[in-house]
Amino acid sequence: MKISKLYIDQFRHLENLEFDFTYQSGERKGQPLDKICFIGQSATGKTGLLELIYDCLRFAIELEVDENVYTNEEINFNGEINFLFNKSSLKIKDNEVYFRKKKFTSRLSDKTNEFLISEDLLKDFFFFKANLISDTNINIFTNNPVDLIEKHSNELTDISNYYQTNNYGLIFDKEADPKIWLYLIHDILEYRKNFTQKMSELIHKGLIAYPEKLSSEFQKWQKNNSNQLDLFAEKFNPIIKKLNLEVDLVNAEYSIPIKNKKNDEIIPIQNTSTGTKGLLLSFLPLFKLETKDSIILIDEPERSLYPDMQMDLMDHYQNLAPKAQFIVATHSPFLAASFEPDERFILYFDNEGKVAVRRGSSPIGDDPNDMLYNDFGINYINKYGQEKYQEYLDLKQKIYFETDPKKKEEISEQLEKLGDEYNF
Repeated sequence: MKISKLYIDQFRHLENLEFDFTYQSGERKGQPLDKICFIGQSATGKTGLLELIYDCLRFAIELEVDENVYTNEEINFNGEINFLFNKSSLKIKDNEVYFRKKKFTSRLSDKTNEFLISEDLLKDFFFFKANLISDTNINIFTNNPVDLIEKHSNELTDISNYYQTNNYGLIFDKEADPKIWLYLIHDILEYRKNFTQKMSELIHKGLIAYPEKLSSEFQKWQKNNSNQLDLFAEKFNPIIKKLNLEVDLVNAEYSIPIKNKKNDEIIPIQNTSTGTKGLLLSFLPLFKLETKDSIILIDEPERSLYPDMQMDLMDHYQNLAPKAQFIVATHSPFLAASFEPDERFILYFDNEGKVAVRRGSSPIGDDPNDMLYNDFGINYINKYGQEKYQEYLDLKQKIYFETDPKKKEEISEQLEKLGDEYNF
């Protein structure tokens, strides 16, 4: 499932905007983009676009049809949006739906009909909002796994079944359902419970006095009981290693224990940086949930992350979900540099004060300063730097006309000092 086109006739303050989400050249010309980046200053509507795409996706998968009509409420959107479900194109245009060369119009009805999108075509989609990082979401990771198992043992199976069947379009915001986090760590908790039981069994047999036998029996058991925390650590450690952190595979105090690599000190997740919390809250769902052919919407994924981590962030996300289509909104030139020009869509205010859109121009991996200038439309040198640059230009002109050798040397020293200080 991928989005390939969006035309907005009227949506909130956006008017007459067209987005072609396909490759413009090369072998994949005309195919949907693997990843999409919205850039633009505040109030241009980046978050609104993510919300619109999400709402249209939910509308599409919930469509019930009867012959040539659909019986759901109309969507509040004037324009056109195209999705590709496997090889079947779905178009929503001004509250009319086109699917497999068939047109459906709206009619309110209480009658239960068949879903337009059959289950074999359905793929999931996820929306990570900018306010994802919250104490509410982090709270469950602060609890001891044994306590969580004891408290929720009767509902873990039901929670697991609920999130595995017919539950499309999860939203992760500051108040995500606590049950989703329980589901995401269910396998880790289950392993912890089974591990504890197995070790108690082996110790009860007296193997504590025979370390080699104890180790051998445990290794046999572990072959058939994989630790999901090991698998998660393989994906999560590469991104947090720049923070000198890693997932600890021995500590049993937390479901996902984080430790300082330098001194092996366990750091409670509530005591880690805001950026680390955000990474955990977005990485864990993408690790656990089925993301093949899904659409993943992320608003400001760079939040609270140092630039060196922003530069590699999309690589890590795509490593987690290699067959998903990512759609992100960002203010970061470091993150935007991870996208091809075709994949970048810059929203800006035109001369009439209306929002317009253009594609990116800086090549992928371009210098963030060039990205700021070319795609963000920002003169990245502030007024103090501009004053110094003008001073530098004035000195260059002055030295050209200066005839006194001593004064020329003094100007040369000033030029060299300014040039070294500001890299002019």
